[in-house]
Amino acid sequence: MKSRENDASLKNRRRRILVNLRERGISAVLAACLLAAGISGCGNGGTPTETTGQAAAETTAQEAAAERTGQAASDAAQDAAAETADRNAPDAASNAAAETAGQEETAAQETESSAQAEEQEAISYMFDASEMTTTGKVKLDHSIEGYTGEGYLTGFEDENDGCSFTVDVPYSGSFDIHVVSAGLGGEKINDIQVDGTTVGTFTTKDETFGESVLRRVYLEAGEHSIGVHKNWGWIALDSMTFASAERLPDSTFEVEPVLINPNASQSAVNLMKYLTSIYGEYTLSGQQADNGTASPEMIAIKNATGGKQPAILGLDLMNYSPSFASHGAVGKSIEQAIEYDKLGGIVTFCWHWGAPEKYAKSGAAWYRTFYADSTDIDLAAIMDGSDEEGYALLLDDIDVIAEQLKILQDADVPVLFRPLHEASGGWFWWGAAGPEPCKELWKLLYDRLTNVHGLNNLIWVWNGQAADWYPGDEYVDIIGEDIYPGNYVYSSQSGKFAEAVEYPDHYPETAKIVALSENGCFFDPDLAWRDQAPWAWFCTWSGEFVAQNGYNKLSGKYTEDYMVEKVYNHERVITLDELPDWKSGEN
Repeated sequence: MKSRENDASLKNRRRRILVNLRERGISAVLAACLLAAGISGCGNGGTPTETTGQAAAETTAQEAAAERTGQAASDAAQDAAAETADRNAPDAASNAAAETAGQEETAAQETESSAQAEEQEAISYMFDASEMTTTGKVKLDHSIEGYTGEGYLTGFEDENDGCSFTVDVPYSGSFDIHVVSAGLGGEKINDIQVDGTTVGTFTTKDETFGESVLRRVYLEAGEHSIGVHKNWGWIALDSMTFASAERLPDSTFEVEPVLINPNASQSAVNLMKYLTSIYGEYTLSGQQADNGTASPEMIAIKNATGGKQPAILGLDLMNYSPSFASHGAVGKSIEQAIEYDKLGGIVTFCWHWGAPEKYAKSGAAWYRTFYADSTDIDLAAIMDGSDEEGYALLLDDIDVIAEQLKILQDADVPVLFRPLHEASGGWFWWGAAGPEPCKELWKLLYDRLTNVHGLNNLIWVWNGQAADWYPGDEYVDIIGEDIYPGNYVYSSQSGKFAEAVEYPDHYPETAKIVALSENGCFFDPDLAWRDQAPWAWFCTWSGEFVAQNGYNKLSGKYTEDYMVEKVYNHERVITLDELPDWKSGEN
């Protein structure tokens, strides 16, 4: 295992080189390839040796000069080699570089593979419902109008219900999977599987046939089974199309370090600068932990990874909700946030907002009143002025939370603030009335906390999870996605990443950072960079998603131990000990 000092110093050198390359106009992918070549091309004392890495550096520099930025790429390659050669501790640095050389060579090979895939002739194969193999109760039907072929498939009701087709993929690369379907009874979400493994989901919007796309699914050349598996079920499936995917433009990862609040605190500004400086190159590790550093999740991770801790601590404002506090709930997360900030960490807050007590359903447990099925709240009536009392009650709740966030502001703690999360799912009361009332509530929250309470330490992370719920660029700093793909699903979730990057109003001219704001199992960083899905951070949920109940040990229920160790020690993943002094502006 690499030492923490060598690990952190090597990563810091790589970050400086990457920033230099990016400032010269080199794309994120090419910069990573140049850097990989420069690092692995140095032997003891920084002397170039006849290695695969050196050959890759020469080839990459030539290609860059011919295809990208001419002499700038050549100069950048020389600068990268010079910086990696100039080391105060040659032996230690050489050992650290040797340990990462395998990963970097793999990354370079995958970059080359992706470039080759771009040069291949685009493919597109459509499969009608009648051409698919079915399982369970799925069968061909004709009673709904609007299908395009010989019928559509229905009967997606139980766990074993599904359909699939087989395709011979001519080359390795990323592909889009299009699904034309109609919902039986409204909006539905179902799984797309490749070779029996869920790689993403698609949403059927309504009861008329329409298209959904799962983008950028990476497949090796060869034969694969692709199909739909019941999640919510209850759809009519008309057809599926398998087609070549386009690469995300470089501008996706070139985000300006500007916050929507023009009066943002200096520490919030510096945090945003840091996040944008590493976006596309590194992922910040994160963990939701209700009891901060004393949580079983944090202890289990530390024990399993050689002392590593996440760069980001996830916390919840739930117990500060007036309807929770009235039943004796006591919030402790503000103190935990201050403690983690003192350690040099970053904090993010969600808010499971318990609805005002007036709206709790009879017999509903008070600790479930953030769920729509436990409340009678009508957000549409509140936001259009029909329910004036309800509007006043929401303002009261916001004001209570503002007082807690002010404590963090006074302690100079910037917050990745993620309220109204997962709204489009409809399971929380703030999403149950549809997108428009929720967007209005988001804007109210921003205005009340920013302009009335003067909270300038918040970086606004929007987590609505669907394009029609997006409140507009002027109300969003960062986009978050919450993904729970199941057990031991280590795929990059590139389809959702590719969807989320397009939410901003003027993409691709202007882009927003995209983070995995909640996850069940871990993703494999190697797959994330192969698939152009470099999430800004991940934040694994608490409980059995990481730790055994009642024990400070990894649970292994959703992520195997080896993957936890791999992720926390990965070259592309930043942990607490590797964070720079971002609050003072160091990147």
